[in-house]
Amino acid sequence: MSGENQNFATDKSENVKTLKQADEASANGNTRNVGDERPIGVFDSGIGGLTVAAALRQLLPEERIYYIGDTARVPYGGKSAQTIERYGFEISQMLLKQGAKMIVVACNTASALALPALQRVLEVPVIGVISPGAAAAVAATRNGRVGVIGTRATVGSKAYERAIHALNPAIHVVAQACPLLVPLIEEGWLEDALTTQVIERYLAPILSQDIDTLVLGCTHYPLLHKALEQQVGPNVVLVDSARNCAAEVMEILRGHGLSAPDGAEGGLQVTLTDPSVGFLGVAEAALGLKVGEVEIRPVT
Repeated sequence: MSGENQNFATDKSENVKTLKQADEASANGNTRNVGDERPIGVFDSGIGGLTVAAALRQLLPEERIYYIGDTARVPYGGKSAQTIERYGFEISQMLLKQGAKMIVVACNTASALALPALQRVLEVPVIGVISPGAAAAVAATRNGRVGVIGTRATVGSKAYERAIHALNPAIHVVAQACPLLVPLIEEGWLEDALTTQVIERYLAPILSQDIDTLVLGCTHYPLLHKALEQQVGPNVVLVDSARNCAAEVMEILRGHGLSAPDGAEGGLQVTLTDPSVGFLGVAEAALGLKVGEVEIRPVT
């Protein structure tokens, strides 16, 4: 563990590039990508957002990623909207101090409750995981019946319903809060009999609604892909928003001249707000990520 990391540290005042600046450069004809080596900032309430980091590493290997897992305050799902918004701003400021050129909110709860405020205030591009997941669900469904599982806060916000209906109002959406899944995943109980029983109980009501698509509305949930797949059977498509989010990140970087230079050496720096070494090892193995040295930065 290390209390400092100089590899990604940059001065915010010199290095935060706004969308306005990028758009002005494009309007002036300066569209050649000279390369932007600053990192992509990614955060989640815990380590589940590493599923998004893994998708980014796979799709954009030349990009550097600075990931913050707010493990001191996980899970976000049972907290108020005001508290989650405050957490989002605090972690975003930590990322900006590392020179983040854009921020990915790799947490469904924070995407549902904090993303609009972050997008209004921050001077870098900010995206969440709900819109990409909703688009993938709309594309995947064949019978127009989509299930969504997530934390209480995500499900209660109805953010997925709004995002899906904005694309296709005719789709029937049924949602189920699964508050016990994140703690079980954080414990590393990915293939435990108790986890299987909990999944079965949570999914029974929505599977009875004849869904053919299930949105994994929490970035932790892809780590339970095998168990979930076994429960829903072969006729239900599991939608993981991580890859779709990574594709949207790529489009934004290219569209605003923020992509890293071709051939650049990318990497992943993980920072946690409280030690969580046990589950971090589980996530590394499950996702095939090389995390390396982890930095601990407590939050107040």
